[in-house]
Amino acid sequence: MRLLLVLLLCLLIFNRFGDWMSRHGFGKLPGDLRFRIGSRTFFLPLGSSVVLMLIASAIAWIK
Repeated sequence: MRLLLVLLLCLLIFNRFGDWMSRHGFGKLPGDLRFRIGSRTFFLPLGSSVVLMLIASAIAWIK
């Protein structure tokens, strides 16, 4: 359950700060999927979410 909450939090953060994070290397990792259907572009940041989840878990483990 905790893993799902951390993953959801990472996805929310990624959607909110997506432009800023893409300038710093997130969003271009292996496993980040971009696909286009019609005129819409969808982005699924799997690789970046895993990295952010590991960072958040490390911070939680230290405290």
